[in-house]
Amino acid sequence: MSITLYYHPLSSFCHKVLIALYENNVAFVPRIIDFRDEAGQAELQAIWPFNKFPVIRDEARQRDVAESSIIIEYVDHYFAGKQALIPADWETAFEVRFWDRVFDHYVQRPLQAIVADRIKGANADLSAEHATLKTAYGLIDRHMASKVWISGQHFSMADCAAAPALFYASTLQPFPDECEHLRAYFDRLVKRPSVLRVIEEAKPYFSLYPFADRIAGCFR
Repeated sequence: MSITLYYHPLSSFCHKVLIALYENNVAFVPRIIDFRDEAGQAELQAIWPFNKFPVIRDEARQRDVAESSIIIEYVDHYFAGKQALIPADWETAFEVRFWDRVFDHYVQRPLQAIVADRIKGANADLSAEHATLKTAYGLIDRHMASKVWISGQHFSMADCAAAPALFYASTLQPFPDECEHLRAYFDRLVKRPSVLRVIEEAKPYFSLYPFADRIAGCFR
C-alpha cells in the first residue's frame, strides 16, 4: 500500500514530511510540483484548493491530507513503523506537539518572510523576523541543554520539524556562538540518515534558493 506525496524537494515544510516518511521507510509515490508548470499547479489545486504543498493522497482510504504536522500524525497512525513520531505517552506527545509548533511558527515563518522578501526584492524592514529567530535560538538552546532530541531520547515529529527549519534559518541568521546546545543538536540532526537523504535530494535544487551562497559547503 502506498501514498502519493505532492511536494517540492526544496521546500522546508516538504522536507519535514519527507524526513518522517524516511524515518519509517513508508512507501510513497513522489509527485514533484513545479509552480512554473500550470498543469502541476492545477493538479495540486484540485486536491487542495489553497494550492500549497505538501499534500498526500491515500488512495486506499480515498483521503487527501494537507499540512505537514497533520500529514505526519496521519502517517504515524496508518503507516506506523518502528519509530513512533507521536509518542503514546500523553505528556511526551504534548511536548512534541508544542515544539513542533515552535519550529513552524517561530523559525519557519520568519525565515519564509525573509526569503520571500529577497525573492520579491521588497527590501522591507526584517528586524522583527531576525529578532524572532534569535529568540527562538535561545529558547531551543536552553531546552536542549539536557536532551538528545526534543522530547528526550527518541526522535519525533518535532525533530522532523526542527531539521529543515534550522537548516534554512541558519543561512539567514547564524547560530550565536553561545548557543552550544543548539549547535550540538543541529549537528545531530544533520547526521541523521533521514535528514541526510533529504538534503542530498535537495542539492540539485539549491541553486534556486535565494541564499544558496550561504549554505555550508559540506551540504552542497
